[in-house]
Amino acid sequence: MDSATIKKWALFFTGILCAILIANTLSNSIVAATQLTGPVGFIIGFVLYAVFFFGVLYGIEKITGILFFRFSYD
Repeated sequence: MDSATIKKWALFFTGILCAILIANTLSNSIVAATQLTGPVGFIIGFVLYAVFFFGVLYGIEKITGILFFRFSYD
């Protein structure tokens, strides 16, 4: 296997991991700060997590040029 391919996959998985950690931290912080619990807290937390996750991936795409799930077409 080519070292460029290994580097590409390592950066891909590192980017995904960073997006997961950042999205989880931000969404949990906001839900905890607003003291939402139960089904409403779960739904709001889920939506916030998704927004932050895809937002972070989009930011990583713009900064590094690595494409996650083909978000960027430019």
